[in-house]
Amino acid sequence: MTESESQPTGLERDGTSLPSSAADLFFMREALKEAKKAFDKDEVPVGAILVHNGRVIARGHNQVEMLQDATAHAEILCLTSGSAAMKNWRLTGATMYCTLEPCCMCAGAMLSSRIDRLVFAAPDLRVGVCGSWIDLFAKEHPIHSIEVVRGILEEESAALLREFFQATRKKKKHESRSVCAHQ
Repeated sequence: MTESESQPTGLERDGTSLPSSAADLFFMREALKEAKKAFDKDEVPVGAILVHNGRVIARGHNQVEMLQDATAHAEILCLTSGSAAMKNWRLTGATMYCTLEPCCMCAGAMLSSRIDRLVFAAPDLRVGVCGSWIDLFAKEHPIHSIEVVRGILEEESAALLREFFQATRKKKKHESRSVCAHQ
């Protein structure tokens, strides 16, 4: 048994703790469910969940278009719900599972919220701040640090994002053809 497999996660089934990697897979699947909710609402399919003591305490998915709010990212909505659930803005001991590498706004909110861990699936080459575009966490923060785990269910998350953007481009192309035909 490796060192990481011997560390309990708090997530228990039949009285036994799952190893960290199994817990990360389990919870990332939950975050993917949130991403699929966003997909079904024609939002960029990003989902997030917040876990504390082995239990999901908050869920969120992108709602930027629905709310017409550029800050309505899955992570921000999830952190807000998590703070309400814990009755505290300090989310120490919590892990954020997100299907896409966070942007600077979301990563800053995670630092400010004092989460312990961030686990994300797919990299975001355009605005990801865990090393894809820049690395916000490379420099030691004076108040708080976050353990970052990358690539859990990366392909599943990336496939959902590709499907969404392919469908969006196809829809826009069809709409532009319809407009041209009616002129």
